[in-house]
Amino acid sequence: MQASIFDSHAHLISGDWETYPPSPMRGVSTWTSMPYSVTAETLLAEMNRHGVSKACIVQRGHVYGYDNRYIIDCGKRYSDRFIPVVILDAQNPDTPAYLKEIVEHHGVRGLRLAQSSPFHYDTAWMNAPASMDSWRMAADLGIPVNIIISRRHLPWVLPALKMIAEEFSELPIIIDHLGTMWNYAHVEVERDRTTGRSPDLPGAPDFGLAGTIGIFECLQNVFIKMTEINIDRLLSNGIEPARVVRRFADTFGANRMMWGSDLGQSEWPYECKAATARSAADYLSVEERAHFLFGTAAAVYSA
Repeated sequence: MQASIFDSHAHLISGDWETYPPSPMRGVSTWTSMPYSVTAETLLAEMNRHGVSKACIVQRGHVYGYDNRYIIDCGKRYSDRFIPVVILDAQNPDTPAYLKEIVEHHGVRGLRLAQSSPFHYDTAWMNAPASMDSWRMAADLGIPVNIIISRRHLPWVLPALKMIAEEFSELPIIIDHLGTMWNYAHVEVERDRTTGRSPDLPGAPDFGLAGTIGIFECLQNVFIKMTEINIDRLLSNGIEPARVVRRFADTFGANRMMWGSDLGQSEWPYECKAATARSAADYLSVEERAHFLFGTAAAVYSA
């Protein structure tokens, strides 16, 4: 029997657009129009079929913005299976108090910070003076902070994040989608294809660590999340994902790595997501495999 998996990164999209309408993030006036839904019940059915016992339901920011009601409501209905991770506007001075309220009274277990657009070249969304108050509140509450970084922003966002990680050395910080040049989302791939740009992606033996998240090697509070975005890019470039997982585990330890499906954004059927997660752990020891597929996320989220 296969060991259970912890899906640390699943997006939900309601089919009820009246109760849960789309909403923009700071600095943008539009949102992603979704021709499909991924309900809590859909995710639970897939989890049950494919040996996934728990999941972080992560706010889909480009659909719902900072209106986290759907994942909060789903987290309350299925609190034994789901861990809600909200996206909030860290520059809003009301955010720390609101974060405290939804953590203490509405079951929220994690915070995600995200820039609204890859074309906004700044770091205020994560380290402006007001934004730092949100980090302090997360640290006080003892909840992990997830960071999603556009690949074109890595050179300046990662050093800024390192300073924050050093300041809040007891706060778990999770870098979504590896935080390397392999963090190459589908929309970016299509945009580059239409403009004739085909960037080189870093290969063995380093896979881009030295110029990116390698700076976090000694910071034990920083965790690395691999998702289908990364696995899809690697396979498309003829690289076995298990080789990258092995390389990253050698740097950070498998107890600082976790897997997420990226359901609700990335396109593979959930069966394929779970299967590729397991195969990505092929070069790990039994203990390391347990960390990568379940234990790291369970420890970080106290699940």
